[in-house]
Parts: sequence; structure tokens; C-alpha cells
Amino acid sequence: MLDEYFEQISHDLKTQQLAVPRLILDQALLQKNIQYVQRKLSVAQHLKPRLVVKSLASLDLLKLLSESFQTERFMVFHLPQLISLVEDFPEADILLGKPMPIHAVISFYKENSQYKNVNIQWLVDTKTRLNQYLNFAQQEKLRLQINIEIDVGLHRGGVASDEDLADMLSLIQQNPEYLTLSGLMGYDAHVNKLPKIIKKADKAFEESQEIYFKYIEMIRTQYPSLWHEQLCFNGGGSPSFCFHVKHSVCNDLSFGSMLVKPSDFDLDDLAPIQAALWIASPVLKELPYTELPGMPFLNKFPHKNKALFIYGGYWLADYVYPIGSHPHPLYGRSSNQELVNVPKNHPIKVDDFVFLRPSQSESIIPQFSHLWVYQDRHFVKWSTFRE
Repeated sequence: MLDEYFEQISHDLKTQQLAVPRLILDQALLQKNIQYVQRKLSVAQHLKPRLVVKSLASLDLLKLLSESFQTERFMVFHLPQLISLVEDFPEADILLGKPMPIHAVISFYKENSQYKNVNIQWLVDTKTRLNQYLNFAQQEKLRLQINIEIDVGLHRGGVASDEDLADMLSLIQQNPEYLTLSGLMGYDAHVNKLPKIIKKADKAFEESQEIYFKYIEMIRTQYPSLWHEQLCFNGGGSPSFCFHVKHSVCNDLSFGSMLVKPSDFDLDDLAPIQAALWIASPVLKELPYTELPGMPFLNKFPHKNKALFIYGGYWLADYVYPIGSHPHPLYGRSSNQELVNVPKNHPIKVDDFVFLRPSQSESIIPQFSHLWVYQDRHFVKWSTFRE
């Protein structure tokens, strides 16, 4: 079935004369993934969905998903993407997914004064950074929304003690004209990626939730002036999505990559979701076998594979068609004309396409200027955030 699927796409690419590497999104498979996630969210109605922009880095794709999930909540990790997003979603609720250097915050407001009142939650991980943001807000007479990053077990920074959180909450409480608390963010990607021999996923999730709940309760009981029902308690990410929809202390759930399912998200909990994103690259040259420079004696041995040279290569992706395709272990990798070994009897030839499956959508999508959306054997061109 996979052979037939990719052969059909290859034929349709040639029919429409799309003869350079293309990043292809299968809309039918994407729609099935959307429906699966919608069903999961329908039983966890306290969780508001938030789309991760870096993993879905196309404005057209984000518009489709925003309508599908009825949300204009976005998580943004890159300043140019933030600017693009606020232009098209002026009412969006934007949460930064990582702490921005103070000079990035300064440049955003000074170069984009028209967005001074956009609803942005700036993520802050330390009291030092919070003081930087406070000083800037005082100079510019701004009131910044502050979301505090907490460490719920990933150990990638963020608040890791009651004392640290208390110091930051106190600083916000003392400066209400310049800072307002918008919530907490606790990323828990470790939950589903720890080896089971070290800790089972359900136990790791339970522990992360206990840490999160402790900090929520600290705000509610010790800082009542900062507490309100609209505080954003963000968690999740695609790896822990299925845990959160079963039970979560959070009220705001981020996800993105799983909707197109790159291979890094081949997790048991996400098994019902299908891969929908591919790289298609034309075959430029076909040789009967691989000839290694300076090693002519190897040419006398039997060869199981023929050698193809393709347009481009060395992407963060794995070859999936023809089945059994792989780079040569000795010839080396190339981002210009990569050598790909394929079974010698496979009928693929020059001007056909090989296909790769990205391992990360956030790395691959910005490398291409367009997504080519495949539906009913036709391709529609969507722009990406190529910056």
C-alpha cells in the first residue's frame, strides 16, 4: 500500500511539473488527525487548546487549525513568527514558549509600536529576567503580562523551588502598574520519553502534575491579589497530550507536531495519529551500484542496491520510499546531491521521486518556502514562515 501511495503522489507531481524538492502535506490524513484530536478534547472541556506555531509554521495551516479547534490561542517561540502571527490574528492570545532575551522584547516593541496592546504573555524563568522586563516596562510605561516558567521534571530551567516562585510573585505584586501575572507554564516532554526502566510514563506525569498543582495552590493561597479565574496554566506538548486529556491540573493545553506526525512522535499514545508530512525529491541520476572513490576493487563484489543521486538531501528526515532506501554509510551525506541506495530491482528511475519522512516538523517546515497540500490528486501551495 505504501508503494502505491507514494507512486501515485510521484505521478501527480510529474503531471503538475513540480520538479524540485517539495514539502507535501496530505490533507486527508491531516483531517483524520484533526478529528481524532477533536474527539479527545471533547471529553476534557476544561482544557483550552493552544497551537504551537514553530511546529506548524505556515499561516494557512494555522488558519485551518484555528478554525478546526475554534481557538486563537498560540504558543510562539520565534520573534519573526510572532510578528507574522499578530498581523493576521490581532485578537490572538499569544504565549511565548521560551524566555526571550530582553533585547528581543525591546526590539519587538520599538520596531512594532502598533502592536503595543497585543495580548502577549511573556515567559519568564528567573527573577533576574523578570527584573529586566520590569525595568523596560517602567522606561516605556508598559504593562507586561508575565507567565512564569516552572520546572515540572524536565529540568530545562524555570522555577524549581517555592522560594524562587515567591520572589517572582512578590516582585509582580509590588509592581502592578508594570507587571501582571498571566499564569504558569510547565513543559513535560520528559514524561513519555523517559526509559520505562527508569520511570513509567504515568508515574512521571503524576509527579509533574503534583509539582504543578503545588505552585498553583501557592498562588491561590499566598498571593490572593494575583489570583483570578482567567490565569493560564499551560502544560502539555504533543508527547504528553493523551495524559492531559485524561486528567490535568492545567487549563491550557499546547500541541502542534502530532497533527502532522513527524517520526519523533512515534509514541504508543499517539499511535492512532498518522504521518501526514513528506519530503519529495526528484531522482537526478541512476547508477547500477555505488562506486566508492579510490576503491575499484569493491566493484567486483555482488551489489544488492543501485545508486540514485537526488535533488538536495541531508534533511532531518528518513527515507521511506522506495522501501529499504538509505544513504550509503561510506559515501557520505550531501545536501546538494545525496546518494541514496535503493533495492536494485526497484523500478524507480530518473525524474521519479524518492520520499522522506521528517523527524521534526519544526526543523523541516521553515526550510521550505511552501507547503504543497495534497488533496484529490492535486496540489495547493501554502506559504510557510521561512525565517
